[in-house]
Amino acid sequence: KYSHSRELLNDSEHVVREDVASTRLYFVNASLQRVTFSSSVGVSLPCPAGGAPHAVLRWYLAAGDDIYDVPHIRHVHANGTLQLYPFSPSAYNSIIHDNEYFCTAENQAGKIRSPSIHIKAVFREPYTVRVADQRSMRGNVAVFKCLIPSAVQEYVSVVSWEKDTVSIVPGNRFFLTSFGALYISEVQKEDALSTYRCITKHKYSGETRQSNGARLSVMDPTESTPSLLDSFQSGEVQVGHIVELPCIASGYPNPTIRWLKDGRPLPADSRWTRRTSGLTISDLRLEDSGNYICEVTNSFGSKEVTGHLNVQFMIFFSMQHTVTIYGTPRIVTSFSERVVLPGEPFSLMCAAKGAPPPTITWTLDDEPVARDLSRVRTSQYTLSDGSTVSHVNISSPQIRDGGVYRCAARNSAGSAEYQARINVRGPPRIRPMKNITAVAGRNSFINCRVIGYPYYSINWYKEGLLLPDNHRQVVYENGTLKLSDVQKVLDEGAYVCSVLIQPQLFITQTVYITVKVPPLIQPFDFPPTSIGKLMYIACVVSSGDMPIRITWRKDGQEIVPSSGITIDTKEFMSSLQISKVSLKHNGNYTCIASNDAATVSTERQLTVTVPPRFVVQPNNQDGIYGKAGILNCSVDGYPPPKVMWKHARAGIGNPQQYHPVPLTGRIQIMNNGSLLIRHVLEEDRGFYLCQASNGVGSDISKSMVLTVKIPAMITSHPNTTMAKKGHLKELNCTARGEWPIIIRWERGDTVIDPDRNPRYSIITSPNEKTDEVLSTLKLKPAEREDSVFFSCHAINSYGEGRGLIQLTVQEPPDPPELEVREVKDRSMNLRWTQRFDGNSVITCYDIEYKNKTDSWELKHATRNISPTNNQANIVDLHPASVYSIRMYSYNAIGKSEASKELTISTEEAQPDGPPMEVILQPVTSQSIRVTWKAPRKELQNGVIRGYQIGYRENGPGSNGQYSIVEMKATGDSEVYTLDNLKKFAQYGVVVQAFNRAGTGPSSSEINATTLEDVPSQPPQNIRAISVTSDEAVITWAEPPRMTLHGVLKGYRVVFWTVFPDGEWGEMQNITTTKEQVELRGLEKFTNYSIQILAYTQAGDGVRSKVLYIQTREDYPGPPAGIKTVPSSASSVVVSWLPPHKPNGIIRKYTIYCSSPGSGQPLPSEYEANPELLFYRITHLNHRQQYLIWAAAVTTAGRGNFSDKVTVEPAAKAPAKILSFGGTVTTPWMKEVRLPCSSVGEPTPTIKWTKDSEDTAIPVSLDGQRLILSNGTLVLRSVKAEDCGYYTCTATNTLGFDTIIVNLLVQVPPDQPRLTVSTTSTSSITLAWIPGDNGGSSIRGFVLQYSVDNTEEWKDVFISSSERSFKLDNLRCGTWYKVKLAAKNSVGAGRISEIIEAKTHGREPQFNKDQPVFTHINSSHARLNLQGWASGGCPISAVTLEFRPKGTWAWQNVRTNATTDVFLAELREATWYELKMKACNSAGCGNQSSQFATLDYDGSTIPPIKSPLEKNDDVKKLFSIGCPVILVTLGVALLFIIRKKRKEKRLKRLRDAKSLAEMLISKNNRSFDTPVKGPPQGPRLHIDIPRVQLLIEDKEGIKQIGEDKATIPVTDTEFNQTGNPQSFCTGVSVHHPALIQNTGPLIDMSDIRPGTNPVSRKSIKSAHSIRNRYSSQWTLTKCQASTPARTLTSDWRTVGSQHGITVTESDSYSASLSQDTDKGRNSMVSTESASSTYEELARAYEHAKLEEHLQHAKFEITECFISDSSSDQMTTGTNDNADSMTSMSTPSEPGICRFTASPPKPQDYDRGKNVAVPIPHRAKSDYCNLPLYMKSDPFFRKQSEHHDPCPVVPPREASIRGLAQRAYHTQGRHVTMDSAKHGGSSSISSSSTLPQRTLTMPGSSSSVAQSAAAAAATAAAAAASSSGATGGTPGGASSSSSKMGGSRDSLLESSSSGLGRLQKQRDGGAGAYSKSYTLV
Repeated sequence: KYSHSRELLNDSEHVVREDVASTRLYFVNASLQRVTFSSSVGVSLPCPAGGAPHAVLRWYLAAGDDIYDVPHIRHVHANGTLQLYPFSPSAYNSIIHDNEYFCTAENQAGKIRSPSIHIKAVFREPYTVRVADQRSMRGNVAVFKCLIPSAVQEYVSVVSWEKDTVSIVPGNRFFLTSFGALYISEVQKEDALSTYRCITKHKYSGETRQSNGARLSVMDPTESTPSLLDSFQSGEVQVGHIVELPCIASGYPNPTIRWLKDGRPLPADSRWTRRTSGLTISDLRLEDSGNYICEVTNSFGSKEVTGHLNVQFMIFFSMQHTVTIYGTPRIVTSFSERVVLPGEPFSLMCAAKGAPPPTITWTLDDEPVARDLSRVRTSQYTLSDGSTVSHVNISSPQIRDGGVYRCAARNSAGSAEYQARINVRGPPRIRPMKNITAVAGRNSFINCRVIGYPYYSINWYKEGLLLPDNHRQVVYENGTLKLSDVQKVLDEGAYVCSVLIQPQLFITQTVYITVKVPPLIQPFDFPPTSIGKLMYIACVVSSGDMPIRITWRKDGQEIVPSSGITIDTKEFMSSLQISKVSLKHNGNYTCIASNDAATVSTERQLTVTVPPRFVVQPNNQDGIYGKAGILNCSVDGYPPPKVMWKHARAGIGNPQQYHPVPLTGRIQIMNNGSLLIRHVLEEDRGFYLCQASNGVGSDISKSMVLTVKIPAMITSHPNTTMAKKGHLKELNCTARGEWPIIIRWERGDTVIDPDRNPRYSIITSPNEKTDEVLSTLKLKPAEREDSVFFSCHAINSYGEGRGLIQLTVQEPPDPPELEVREVKDRSMNLRWTQRFDGNSVITCYDIEYKNKTDSWELKHATRNISPTNNQANIVDLHPASVYSIRMYSYNAIGKSEASKELTISTEEAQPDGPPMEVILQPVTSQSIRVTWKAPRKELQNGVIRGYQIGYRENGPGSNGQYSIVEMKATGDSEVYTLDNLKKFAQYGVVVQAFNRAGTGPSSSEINATTLEDVPSQPPQNIRAISVTSDEAVITWAEPPRMTLHGVLKGYRVVFWTVFPDGEWGEMQNITTTKEQVELRGLEKFTNYSIQILAYTQAGDGVRSKVLYIQTREDYPGPPAGIKTVPSSASSVVVSWLPPHKPNGIIRKYTIYCSSPGSGQPLPSEYEANPELLFYRITHLNHRQQYLIWAAAVTTAGRGNFSDKVTVEPAAKAPAKILSFGGTVTTPWMKEVRLPCSSVGEPTPTIKWTKDSEDTAIPVSLDGQRLILSNGTLVLRSVKAEDCGYYTCTATNTLGFDTIIVNLLVQVPPDQPRLTVSTTSTSSITLAWIPGDNGGSSIRGFVLQYSVDNTEEWKDVFISSSERSFKLDNLRCGTWYKVKLAAKNSVGAGRISEIIEAKTHGREPQFNKDQPVFTHINSSHARLNLQGWASGGCPISAVTLEFRPKGTWAWQNVRTNATTDVFLAELREATWYELKMKACNSAGCGNQSSQFATLDYDGSTIPPIKSPLEKNDDVKKLFSIGCPVILVTLGVALLFIIRKKRKEKRLKRLRDAKSLAEMLISKNNRSFDTPVKGPPQGPRLHIDIPRVQLLIEDKEGIKQIGEDKATIPVTDTEFNQTGNPQSFCTGVSVHHPALIQNTGPLIDMSDIRPGTNPVSRKSIKSAHSIRNRYSSQWTLTKCQASTPARTLTSDWRTVGSQHGITVTESDSYSASLSQDTDKGRNSMVSTESASSTYEELARAYEHAKLEEHLQHAKFEITECFISDSSSDQMTTGTNDNADSMTSMSTPSEPGICRFTASPPKPQDYDRGKNVAVPIPHRAKSDYCNLPLYMKSDPFFRKQSEHHDPCPVVPPREASIRGLAQRAYHTQGRHVTMDSAKHGGSSSISSSSTLPQRTLTMPGSSSSVAQSAAAAAATAAAAAASSSGATGGTPGGASSSSSKMGGSRDSLLESSSSGLGRLQKQRDGGAGAYSKSYTLV
């Protein structure tokens, strides 16, 4: 599109010439297809065609009409330039100003026509351009686009961009694209401080516009998927141009961009350039067409955009019928001869040029190439330069594919050929050849079609003669025979092709050539003739093969008989006869002769001359001025006559005065001779002469008169005129033309009628002298609406004329429309639009402004603003203030009214003052708390949004740069804690306040130092510089100073023994301030592990890696034991034990033997192998006593002697055992051998037994147990129950001997007790107490954790010394599941209970005090995302959905912004619905809102009202009343249901008591002997949720389930101030029988130990209770001063055959045990476990199944309900009914208790099958206590009265000597219980050792309460109470306390509890403990 002719010529200097030298015609700028120009500028357009020599140039409309001049509108210059002048809108004519034109060039060479050119005029239209605000992350790319209205987008383009009113120069980080966009790369924070505008220019009017100012919001990078900011679409581009494909994306990490074309990476080409803006392709080619893909990828996702680029040729021109340019094809690229192998693909290419583009065909050995899609393919295409390219591709050649390939290029101008041979290797042969017919006199070619390769030669023979044999024969190398000028006699005959394929081996093929002779026509010619004459012409054939056919044609057509022509044809002659020649016989006549050889012809022209004559004679006629006229004159003749027109002015009629009519574009002679005058003028009147001549005869002529009639026309009128509003105005118009003339006035398109509108009057006066008419239109007065076009119309019989008068009525201007372009803190930029200037140029503007609260009398003004400006800046304003602004405009007429008043708030400015009272307080080693107050109010310059805290380390080596953190403002006083600081480092801190405008000045730097912390690295270079047998010197270096994190106080050396079996000894530590330590008193020849740590005031640092040392060997200790036994009369056998401290590797043993009475001074020495621990000494004297002792020997020397033993050889020896007893420790599931070697005469027999309480049971031999021949007991796959004392007895007739072996089995450790210590937003700190180590030291812990709703567990390995661990890098606000297991040398133990913990944080919530929107106008709304509170977890995404109210489709916006976001392109004056969702790792929060955009004038719109608005009150009442009614009904219904449930529950309790009474009466027995004192029989106390049974059973307990766990029982008295004490133990076991037989008695569901057991659905409720019940039952036994014994849970039925008599009275108590305190608080939580009689019956059936009730007597103690009313009901026969209120909790709605009395002791024998505990092992003294209980002061005091580790005989040691063992690994609970007897007080204490939990009921003053009731109360309290209530003397209350979680609390409680234990009466009840696990 162009506006000036120079631009047209300069735009394309490329001139396409069509062979100028030959055709003399060409095109200039033939690509021009469209011209657009401005109506105020006009356009000049040169003709795009030309010629040489000079050509005639003419312009035409697209319809074919040639154009003519229109004064002041259109004109064609003599040089062919078409000019359209500037015009007013009223003069617009679509035929002229919006039409298609073309131009022709014509000279002697012919005529050419240019392409059609669309010429269009455009008018000035008002428009605005704008730029939208953008968002970008720091480091990304920002894209600004200039938004141009679609109506003018075609004419308006972006010329530049401004940044804060300064033009942007492309470069650095700023790029301007070819399509007008602005790209900012590597966005920085400061980019958000500027305003960006685009400047546009109208292509045709030259008008420039400036857009609004847009801002850029810069956000910190957040991880996100890429998003496309700008992309390309499909399009078409011309060859040779440049195209830019934009592809810009944002995301973090910064995305990478990859370009693909048609699915493949871009080829390497310098034309392809990758820029920030995208991909640029220069010098486009056809092959650049295709699909382009831009892939944008980062680590979080990818995006792609696809578009198609179509590169096209420009159609330069179209040709007219006059000139056609042809070009004969020529081969430009060809192929050469080659040799290929069969199966080897080959391709042949042939390219040709020509005009028009040729078509290429292929032949093989003169046969068309057959297309075989499986092997042979051909293709053809045209290149951009017009070349035609064709290929033949043969994928799998065969021999038959060889031969001569020929490509032939043909078009309408001719043809061209090329050929070459392709040889395919293989056996040669000749294709069959067809016989050939040759034409005499022409050349003929014979191809010998040989295929196969190689061959030696090709020869031709004729009649046995080798050719060639004359000059007309040529044989080419490729085997082609050429015969030139073929002769019939000489060349006709058989030809033989002979191919030599091997020496002396030929192959031949024969072809026969037949020669045909073509006809020969003798020359003839037509003589000149005229009309009416005769004509005879003969066509004679002089030679040629017969038969010959002769025909005639005229002008290429057959001659018909009716044409008056007669044809007479004979054998070789034909004659043409015309009897009367006429004009129609003119033409070309052709004689055609043909035979089998050829067709020949001869053409001659017959010319018949005719003199000219008139067909239509000229006549006088009228012409109308300005119209087209035709002067008719038509002639004919032959040759066609030439017509000439001549003209003479009116009044001169002599022929001598005629002059030739000048032929111009206005006057032309038509093809039939008539004269065309396109635009008749007055000077055209006069005489015209039409004269014709053709050279035959004389010329003819005829004259005529043309009279020109003048139509009415306006000769004088003002084009424009001015008038003042309210004044009189006259408009004059003068017209002329043929009379009569009528004058009519129009206003616009409306005829003015003065009769209807009195404001107008018309006066018309004719002037006969000048033949003119004067008409005057008066306006009284002129109004604004009169500023239109008035037209004066003159009308007569011949036409109508019109004169346009543009009247402009002037007045003072309208006030300008004022708008705010930009508001800053202390200035604002105003922009205005002058809608109506009063039709007078604006001279200046005035702006007035004031504070909104002031009056206009206090205004400030800016005067005389230049009218060329449409914007102004107002400065020196105050930030965050409200101003009122108005404006005036002036023109020459006067001053306008005041503009509409604008109310504007200035932006906030950066605070001018720093925060005050900044105080630093170190909190931890890595955090400092910063407190401060806001800046002074007058210096805040807006609302303080937040603060920036800058901090830097001031120590050596720091870079001095501040690290910045931001926080939102919360009030006048602020607190922030700086985390993740360096430990024990000094930091300087400054604080800055910021508001929406920016950051204010910072406070003065204040310094503070973080607290000390433990060193983070261990000492370095740890090594042992000296190691002896009992000492070691260890040195090290100080840790790096940067890792001390405080003042180094010293070092701690931790070391421990590592025994050969992998066990660890006790850890020891030494503290020192030096970097060297001397370890003394070490065990000799022992492995030690050493770790060193540094410590500060904060504590111990990180331990170093373990240093392993081994002390040196030394003299060994004495053998641990020695035995001697006689083996014969002259020999004895000595056996011994290795030394307790070998102090090295025993190399040998030395045995000494001496006889005191023998007189030998020195003993005899014998050496023994160190692997054998016995030796036989022979050659001794019979009946002589010998002293024997032994010593061990190491490399250091001989050790100490053992004890000396006396022996006397004897012939007969009693049985003796050489092996030693003792303790054997082994891991479980291993094989262990217990040796028992014996000697004696006769040979002893060996027997093994295992102690079980007071009974020794023989070891049963099976697949797991066997006794070897040497007496060794082999135990395979030992288990925990294999622990115990084993006795080996050797017996013969002379005596026996025994040894006792204590077998200890190590098992995996017990589960730890895991709890949550602390939590944060990203971490959870866990603490735990290890369980029983299983007899082997714990090596480490395995911690597993996962997100709550997944099962993907992660493992963490923790050192054995750790008791807490911090899980870091967790997701904020997320639930996690955690479990822990311990590992020892045996393996990993049981996993702890899974606990659940949640990191701090919650889902985001929108602050109700914050506004949802900060700004709303007619098309945009700015959302305030700062209103979202993060909930402690960073907000990851914000999703917005909005839609106009009443519509369905939501528009989605997703952003990572946390400040503001814009909703753009909104409808004005429309209500919208908005939904916001902000998400973080803890969840998502939602916020809904409604808002309305402003109207176009900035006003608000009313809310949407319903059509049924009159019913709104009823609806509101209904909507409020319905929920209230429903809630009331719901509450009433809930109350009724609750009351009914309560009544039903009371009824069930009564039914339960009745059933219990029935069961008790059924099972009551009479007893023969009354029981003195409180009942002392076995007692079973079973607790189930809301049902408690207390059952006393004298008969004991039979086998329970299949569990084989053991129970330790002790009866050692612990005395304090002379009072005997009792000690209770217990165990927890799994009991599957309860499930298998009766199903679970209670509802079992999940609980999370260590956390509040709450439901997942109601996790927010602090009082919610999970359905979780205890899964363990505990059975305890307490004993007073009874013999210590060991019980096992293998409750086998024992009969009287064992000789066991039970004389004591045992008390059993089974109660629910709970894993954790919080878990026990939630034992009872659902109605499903209510105390119905069904559950009670089920409990009874279960108890009966276990046969616990067969001898029991039942009594109902009480039933009570603990609901909100705390109702209590007490019944029963007992007088000592305690108040149970303290036992109940809000989670236990009801409990029933039943008490059963035991049978009489003398009835004990009724139980035939009594569960008798089998002795296992004792655990009663101080040595048997766990380590953490030994530290208790009470136990230490007891140890003073008793030998802590007494020496006992072997038999007693087998029962009690367990000093080296801790409690059994299967023991889960230890219960300390004491029952009250008589008037003494009772204290019952239950301690759960592995869980470190101790339960202690308080004392009761009720002396009437039985011991069983007291025990029941204690057990019930232990099962149900979680609090502690102190008992008072004489009170009736019961208290319990359960403490757990730390060792200190355990020791405190155990000390206070055990210190008050009272001695029971004789026969005091013990307690056994048993646990059941219900699954």
